[in-house]
Amino acid sequence: MTAVAVTVTGSDPADAVLRVGGIGFDAPRSLLARYGLSLVAVDEGKPIPGSFWGDTEAGIIGTTVYARADTPVHSLLHEACHLIVLPAEKRALVHTDATDSIEEEDATCYLQIVLADQLPGVGSVRLMEDMDRWGYTYRLGSTRAWFEQDATEAQIFLRARGLPWSADRRDPSSSVST
Repeated sequence: MTAVAVTVTGSDPADAVLRVGGIGFDAPRSLLARYGLSLVAVDEGKPIPGSFWGDTEAGIIGTTVYARADTPVHSLLHEACHLIVLPAEKRALVHTDATDSIEEEDATCYLQIVLADQLPGVGSVRLMEDMDRWGYTYRLGSTRAWFEQDATEAQIFLRARGLPWSADRRDPSSSVST
C-alpha cells in the first residue's frame, strides 16, 4: 500500500498530528509483525473495532490492531504497545482496554516513543511533539521532558520484559550522566 496524504482541517493543534495515511500501512504492519501482532486497515468512514476512545483512535482486539488512514500514528503505536508489553497469555483476552496499571501505561507511552524511530518518516521527536499536540500530559510539562528525565520506571519495566527501552540501550538504572 502506498502512503496517502490525509489532511484534517481545523484550528486545534491536534489536527496537525501525523496520520497513518501519511506514512502508509506497510511499515507499521511490518513493525507490529515483529511482535506477533497484526495490523488491519479499516475503510474510511467505518468505525474502528476495539477503539477505546472512538473517532479516529486505533483499536485493539486480541493480537490485532485496527486503524484507518486518518488514525494518528501515535494512537496506532500506543495501542500496539499496550499489547506488546502484555504477556502473551493476556493478549488474547484484550478487547478495547488493555491497561492493568499506571506502570503498564507508562511503559506503553515510553515504548511507543522508542518504536517511532523504526518507522520511516516518523521518529521519536515527531511522535513526542504529536503526543503533546494530542494532549498527553506529564508532570514535567512535555512528553520529551518526561521521556528524557522522568521515565526510569518505564525503562525498567520494559527491560524486565526484554523489550526495547532505549534507543542506545543505556542502562536506565545507571547513575552515569551524559
